Amino acid sequence: MNSNDQRVVIIGGTSGIGLATAHTLARAGAHVTIAGRNREKVAQALATIEGAATGEVVDATSREDTTALFHRLGSFDHLVLTLAGKEGAGEFRTLDFAMLRRAFEAKFWPLLLAAQTSLDFLRKDGSLTIVSAVTAHTAYPGAAGLGAVNGALEAMVPSLARELQPLRVNAVAPGLIATPWWNFLPDEAREGFFAQNATTTPVERVGQPEDVASVIAMLISNTFLTGTIIDCTGGTHLK
Repeated sequence: MNSNDQRVVIIGGTSGIGLATAHTLARAGAHVTIAGRNREKVAQALATIEGAATGEVVDATSREDTTALFHRLGSFDHLVLTLAGKEGAGEFRTLDFAMLRRAFEAKFWPLLLAAQTSLDFLRKDGSLTIVSAVTAHTAYPGAAGLGAVNGALEAMVPSLARELQPLRVNAVAPGLIATPWWNFLPDEAREGFFAQNATTTPVERVGQPEDVASVIAMLISNTFLTGTIIDCTGGTHLK
């Protein structure tokens, strides 16, 4: 991918898929801005990126804060949204709806807010890429709540691609990716969980953030793709 002179903003870019995407795009020659809620994490992530990169602190749940971010940045070419929450999973019989509302507040609404407030600054024929999850369209017991959040996002992609054209709107739906999202598990339990799931994956491994980052980079560079949702799951969605 040749991203020379392209300005890319990644909200949720301080770890995991967002940070891997920043590395990938910066190495390709893009000027990358990573944005996150925690100032220390932004600084730590920024120090690891080789290439043209800047960092911003933003509360993506705040319209005022998000609008101010885009006013500071000015015009840019591509927006990548990798926001994620920690909640949403659980058996439906006992699913806590207050928790599910918090899951929407952590991912669905901030992502839409960032997308909407970016439109006066995002290049008209640039791109908007969101990271959803395979739970949006593949059945996993205990993941109905996660599927609701990610499915709501994916349902909007085709309509936004038509409404906002020539801006290209796409999504990537990762499967199990070894990111800090899983750090709530103790090290041994996490490694055992990854190893067990790798045996059920056609590619026989768990995904890495770089796997998803390369798909995002392709969606940014391929100007003939819009309204597309790409599974990046190692084949676990093939059931």
